[in-house]
Amino acid sequence: MKKRQLIPLFCAALAMMSCSDSKSSVDDVIDLGGGGSTSEKSEEYYAGGVLGTTTLQGANAYKQPTPAVEQQGFGAAFQIGEALFERDFNTNTDGAFAGLGPLYVRQGCLYCHPAYGHGKRQDRYRYSDMGNGYLLVIYDKKTNNYIYSVAGMPQTGAVEPFKPQIDEKKINIEWKHYTDEWGNKFADGETYDLIYPEVTIPADAYYSPVTVMRDGKEVVIPNDQVAEEIGIRLESTIGIYGTGLTDAIPDEEITKQWESESKYFNSVGKTDALNKAMWNQAENKWNSYYSNSLQGDGTKYVRRYTYALSRGPLLDAAGANAIWNITNVTRPDRRYHYLSLDGKIYATTAMNDADVQKGFPEYINKIDPEKKHADWHTDDVKQNIYNYLMAKDLEVEMTGEQYKNFMVWHRGLAVPAARNVGTEKYEEGKKLFSEIGCASCHRPSWTTGDDNIQDPNKYLTNSDMPRYANQKIWPYTDFVQHRLFMENDIRTGWCRTTPLWGRGLSKLCTGAEDRLHDCRARNTLEAIMWHGNAKSDARFAIEKFRNLTSDQRAAIIFFCESI
Repeated sequence: MKKRQLIPLFCAALAMMSCSDSKSSVDDVIDLGGGGSTSEKSEEYYAGGVLGTTTLQGANAYKQPTPAVEQQGFGAAFQIGEALFERDFNTNTDGAFAGLGPLYVRQGCLYCHPAYGHGKRQDRYRYSDMGNGYLLVIYDKKTNNYIYSVAGMPQTGAVEPFKPQIDEKKINIEWKHYTDEWGNKFADGETYDLIYPEVTIPADAYYSPVTVMRDGKEVVIPNDQVAEEIGIRLESTIGIYGTGLTDAIPDEEITKQWESESKYFNSVGKTDALNKAMWNQAENKWNSYYSNSLQGDGTKYVRRYTYALSRGPLLDAAGANAIWNITNVTRPDRRYHYLSLDGKIYATTAMNDADVQKGFPEYINKIDPEKKHADWHTDDVKQNIYNYLMAKDLEVEMTGEQYKNFMVWHRGLAVPAARNVGTEKYEEGKKLFSEIGCASCHRPSWTTGDDNIQDPNKYLTNSDMPRYANQKIWPYTDFVQHRLFMENDIRTGWCRTTPLWGRGLSKLCTGAEDRLHDCRARNTLEAIMWHGNAKSDARFAIEKFRNLTSDQRAAIIFFCESI
């Protein structure tokens, strides 16, 4: 367990003694702001509300439980869930953290979420590199849809005798410099640098033939056309702290935000400002809801999570799925492997692979020594391989109770309190942030509702999770998708506004400040300037930002790194 909010008095005294002698290393990294009693703090200091804010602002700030966790009796469950997040899974067939594979993206969660924060910018793609939060986004350039022959999260790790979907040693990440229309220079002469990644994967790096769906038919892309027809992007994981609090915002409140923005854009004649895949601007209503008909009953929910808004409530969002599809560790409602989009393509390739055929009998005897699955042990090894990979009745490796504890931890992570609140520089930055238009997309605050648990899997209920009823929170996002038209942009160009809260502690907590969906921005200034394309939804704000003085720009950055 990590250091929690209540620090022993002797530790506090020791810290005071050391600070009196010289400037601390923490101060060299970030200004943690002044002190002051609780009664002196404004409401925005409590970024996650009273029930969701940790006052700890050190290197473990992202790892803290919310006050609600202890108050509502979830302390022990939180610790168990924390262990599931922090430990690597292994290839054992029983015991703690068993069940890795046969394919996987990572062996554990911390690789993608260093110190529970944003992934770090990488110069190469290796699943075992700590801090590599990248997921490969491999898609058909003609349709913008994921290719069919690998999973939505392509798996570059494998347990012998199986082979990964992509040979990661052949994945090339090249960082290129970009010069914007202003020559990367402000009017006062201050300069900045912009970089972006370009990723290439040769055809021979793919294990199975590269397959896409076009007009309802499966089409194999010839090797000499793969580079031309298949697009590749990187998407990095974001910080996971505070997600339970955003889950407590009522669906109808998020809908109202979309309605408000839709009405505004319609009033100024910008009828394509919102993603048609999500929202119907003409009729001012959702075109797409999130639902789960496989484990749940298909109940419709408002979309709020991931860059692509591919997920609804937290209990069936990225983290709930990642504990299964990143490691391929099964649980009661996921008793099957996460492979290619239909599973069959990888299974068919593997069953016809001589190396897999040779090693499979030894592998499967370890997996199923009692031969509970007769169709994995016949004389037809090829068919055995296919039957195993496509099975829907695999043994449960993560129990339902463990999964519940994991979600208690996930929903129970606090948001660090805002720093420097009330200082002159903070207040100036806050005022300018609003005046130039940043708050139009990075909406400062929301209020949670009754926080009745929504679980599309129909598994967890109110009594199972920490809850955050009627809290004013400050995530700085509108939960709407916008377009920035960046060089080598995110797939589809549409990206949900990322919450800004707590990001100013990233360097202290994770060792890096990298921002935006692929970590192209190495600091806050670069992140701001990537919003400046002539067609960007944030263009007007960047034009105003450019016309500020250097001190005013610094004040906005100071504010962004304090909230």
